[in-house]
Amino acid sequence: MAKTKLKSNETPLMKQYYSIKGKYKDALLLFRVGDFYETFCEDAEIAAKVLGIVLTQRKNGAATSIALAGFPHHSVDTYLPKLVKAGYRVAICDQLEDPKQTKTIVKRGVTELVSPGVALSDKVLDHKSNNYLACVHAYKNQFAVAFLDVSTGDFSIAEGSEVYIKRLIANFSPAEILSAKDEKSVSTFLSSSDAYNFELDAWVFSQDYADETLLEHFQTKSFKGFGVEDFLLARQCAAGIMHYLKQAQHHKLGHINTIARIDPDVSMWLDNFTIRNLELVQALQNKGVSLLNVLDATLSPMGGRLLKRWIVMPLKHPEVINQRLNIVEAFVQDEKLKQAVSETLSDIGDVERLISKVAVGRINPKELNHLLKGLNNIAALKEVCLKASTNKTLHKYIDKINPCSELRKCIEENLLPDAAVAVGKGAVIAHGVNADLDELRVLQQNGKQYLLDLQTREADITGIPSLKIAFNNVFGYYLEVRNTHKDKVPETWIRKQTLVNAERYITEELKEYERKILGAEDKILQIEAQLYANLVLQVTEYIEQVQGNARCAAGVDVLHSFATKALENNYCKPIVDDSYSLDIIEGRHPVIEQQLPVGETYVSNSTTLNTNEQQLMMITGPNMSGKSAYLRQNALIAIMAQMGSYVPAQKATIGCLDKIFTRVGASDNISSGESTFMVEMNETASILNNLSERSLILLDEIGRGTSTYDGVSIAWAIAEYIHEHPLYKAKTLFATHYHELNQMEEIFPRIKNYNVSIKESKNNVLFLRKIVSGGSEHSFGIHVAKMAGMPASILQKAEKILKRLEKEHRQNGETTENALKSAQDELQLSFFKLDDPILEEIREEIKNLDINTLTPVEALMKLNEIKKMVGAG
Repeated sequence: MAKTKLKSNETPLMKQYYSIKGKYKDALLLFRVGDFYETFCEDAEIAAKVLGIVLTQRKNGAATSIALAGFPHHSVDTYLPKLVKAGYRVAICDQLEDPKQTKTIVKRGVTELVSPGVALSDKVLDHKSNNYLACVHAYKNQFAVAFLDVSTGDFSIAEGSEVYIKRLIANFSPAEILSAKDEKSVSTFLSSSDAYNFELDAWVFSQDYADETLLEHFQTKSFKGFGVEDFLLARQCAAGIMHYLKQAQHHKLGHINTIARIDPDVSMWLDNFTIRNLELVQALQNKGVSLLNVLDATLSPMGGRLLKRWIVMPLKHPEVINQRLNIVEAFVQDEKLKQAVSETLSDIGDVERLISKVAVGRINPKELNHLLKGLNNIAALKEVCLKASTNKTLHKYIDKINPCSELRKCIEENLLPDAAVAVGKGAVIAHGVNADLDELRVLQQNGKQYLLDLQTREADITGIPSLKIAFNNVFGYYLEVRNTHKDKVPETWIRKQTLVNAERYITEELKEYERKILGAEDKILQIEAQLYANLVLQVTEYIEQVQGNARCAAGVDVLHSFATKALENNYCKPIVDDSYSLDIIEGRHPVIEQQLPVGETYVSNSTTLNTNEQQLMMITGPNMSGKSAYLRQNALIAIMAQMGSYVPAQKATIGCLDKIFTRVGASDNISSGESTFMVEMNETASILNNLSERSLILLDEIGRGTSTYDGVSIAWAIAEYIHEHPLYKAKTLFATHYHELNQMEEIFPRIKNYNVSIKESKNNVLFLRKIVSGGSEHSFGIHVAKMAGMPASILQKAEKILKRLEKEHRQNGETTENALKSAQDELQLSFFKLDDPILEEIREEIKNLDINTLTPVEALMKLNEIKKMVGAG
């Protein structure tokens, strides 16, 4: 944003505005003026456009007018999310003193800076997605990253290669990424992500400042307790995040009480290509369905967030995976247990984010009751699981829950069950907590009756039956007498106002009551505010226990969700072990299966891959026959199994995979000058450079972006490289149009041919979508073109070219390229090859002509006859 120059002839308000704006040049400044938040200059133009509010002008003293756009302060929760979701950092500048208490300009200051990666408002956050703020940094060839979700306190760091850090960024999908100014080595992270980027001063990443910042925050003398003492570069990233939060005026961060290293040995490697191509969390098409959509039956926001994390970071150690599967099995086999767990989970709410609001001091009384309800249900969840199930794995998992009995008792005893949304908006503190508060409430509650009694008594004494007592903000409580009775008013009453038909009076007794009742309201507000603040402070002592409970409940929620989907969709429990085999019997695509029309059954397929006999399946068949779906379904089944979910198959044995790579579908990057073929080669190179013994590779139509010979050669070389790799026998599914690759089965022992079976009639081909052993002899590409609605004339020409190619290839052993060229030349020279009776007749006429005896006049006459034959005469 442009730098603003101060002018001596500006109003005091605008001078104050420019002074504060100068400290937050990169943010939109919401400037509190009375009951409005105002924006000025360029900020106003942006706000008006994003928010759809009116852009006006404001006089700036003797200076020129400036742009102005604003909205009522009570609407900030409506407008702020729109600005943040549009990708803007927003600095909220509030009035820091009561305007009535000062004779000069009101003191103002920024109380919070909200950005895409730093938000606590429920209206900004997606309740089923983490909102990560990331920071990346590099030194020489080493890269590091830190991730923090301010709304939950989840804080993680990692170090590694550029490829590894890119993969983590794809897994965590941060909303905002921080980096050092002019750090070119991390520019690729920023350009490849949709996240908002913000640069920090380079000195923030110095080691001394980083360690001092983190040690001060965690109140510790070393990093050994966190297991990150050897991760210097990653700690610099973590410190960059903490510095950014301080700059954003976030000083209460008690919920960020630990920092953990992301262990690369724990989860499967899924790069951003694979996450995208397999549509794990987001469909490629606007109305498409992702794996997350299919598997999500979670009942709490916490469970929803954890499920998304598990999908992109499946486990790769059988022991932990099988612990999850055993818990899912407990729910699948015991309907009563599952139903009881479902009832507790559905009322837990978002305990994880609520306890974070406690830490930052932004939880309101209504939300604190929601927290209590969630804690009660988590305690009930533990009790249900321990009593209703004999599953030892579930018992061990659920035993981590702390009932938090003292905390729950504290909230129950101090907070009204129907507490108002905020102190001052109604009663908040429970009865019996404070004697003074109870006494004042009695006074306040009895006030109405007191006034009615006073009105009745004075009406009887004066003989004024229509006498009434009322209140206004000008002179408080008053007695109103109609003009017909004003001669009955006692001399001790004091006249305050004359109306057309009545007069208003006050008395000493009424004013004394007013002082007492209004004083009670102020005192009630003061006492409740203090008691509520003390209550929140007490709750902060339980932050770690509540966070642990939230994590455990979220895990149960996800595993319960897996059980729900297993029962709904007829999934089986997979066997996950340390073998090097992938053996899936009658597997199904979990997403496509759910989108089939009612009554249509998904065609299942089996798969066997291992390192000894069948390492690479070469699958031939045309597009639309189901090859790509088959490739994807095997990867999705493996991912589901290693998440701890049941899978869509009759039976599945999964030897733990550590990496899944995909080169499926076109992903051109033309905007950056890369063709389909270049992107394809880049992605394939990344796969070949990172494969391992436990990798699963999906390759679909490799080499199709170049000439036929180049494509066949490259595809052959890639398949051979995977088969002949000196260290690793990566399991591979290789789908191709190139039938020449079927010859590899004869040369390489662990490459086996498969094809999509078809049912062929005289004029039609039906794809059965069943993968069978053996290579395919035909591509059926012309049939696919027919299905797509290609014009008949083009299909006829294609058929003739195909027959010409096949004939030449059989008879002369002519190369595909030469056969194609000769066939094309012949067809260009002889348009009579088209199947048209009139053209055939014309051809016969011309063939029978003797050009040597034909005179010019006869030639012209013959040409005229031909012209009439085609209707052009």
